[in-house]
Amino acid sequence: MKVSKADFHGDPNVGLYGVITDRFAILPDNNMDTSGLNVDVINSTVAQTELCGIFISANSHGIIIPRIITEREEKRIREGIKKISKNINILKLDINETCLGNLILCNDNAAIISPALEKYSDSISKCLKVPVVTGTVLDLEIIGSLCITTNRGFLLTINGEEGEFEFLKKNLKVTGDIGTVNFGGTYPKSGILANSSGALIGKLTTGPEIARIEEALGFLEE
Repeated sequence: MKVSKADFHGDPNVGLYGVITDRFAILPDNNMDTSGLNVDVINSTVAQTELCGIFISANSHGIIIPRIITEREEKRIREGIKKISKNINILKLDINETCLGNLILCNDNAAIISPALEKYSDSISKCLKVPVVTGTVLDLEIIGSLCITTNRGFLLTINGEEGEFEFLKKNLKVTGDIGTVNFGGTYPKSGILANSSGALIGKLTTGPEIARIEEALGFLEE
């Protein structure tokens, strides 16, 4: 299990720039060392920006992309995924909401989506091949920003409430913890890229924060 500090061209908010699952990663370029995550990497921008983590949500079974992705970007992702596996779905949501990485929290067990996406639950479930429920954290719909999950655990914002923690634990079918990243940052997803093999954590993250993250994401079980 490899956990290491990282930055994306100097920015410690590494989670904004990538999507990592147990089968693949989507990143704008190869600036970060992903060798410890044991996945194939597809290089692409989204909506002509490097903010893949904001606009895309994915698990090992599927990818959900926004309507504002360009034809060239979509083609690059589809071709890259096809080389990895023909069994990975891609769903393009033609809706006003585009920051899908902020609105969807998922692993290979479940997807928890913003109420704003509720009427697309069936399509999301079919793409990701998991049950879908709606949920919020702190009455905010950006559940994908306030928590990060893998197939081993999850880290919820330190401001999260006990009921929200138990809701996540029940639906994601993994245990977790609350915590911060990048020296007090309360949006865990923004500072972490993680899967079952390891994690890249923003370079400003302190020792105690790293210890909490490692435990929450199940990296201390081995």
